[in-house]
Amino acid sequence: MKAEYDLSKLKARKNPYASKLKKPVTMRLSEDVLEYFKGMAEEAGIPYQSLINLYLRDCLANHRKLQINWPQAV
Repeated sequence: MKAEYDLSKLKARKNPYASKLKKPVTMRLSEDVLEYFKGMAEEAGIPYQSLINLYLRDCLANHRKLQINWPQAV
């Protein structure tokens, strides 16, 4: 192994994984929702954030839409 390397001749290139990086976000989740995903994640042996991401990705892939029925004001 050399004591020093000349890195000046290296060409810069884009990170091929840059488009796949995840964006950090802050979310407020109900405690019961968080405990549900933490329990499932523990059973699966993966971090709960990854499990939530997988679930949301599945919703995206299958075009799932939440139907919200707000109570009407009287």
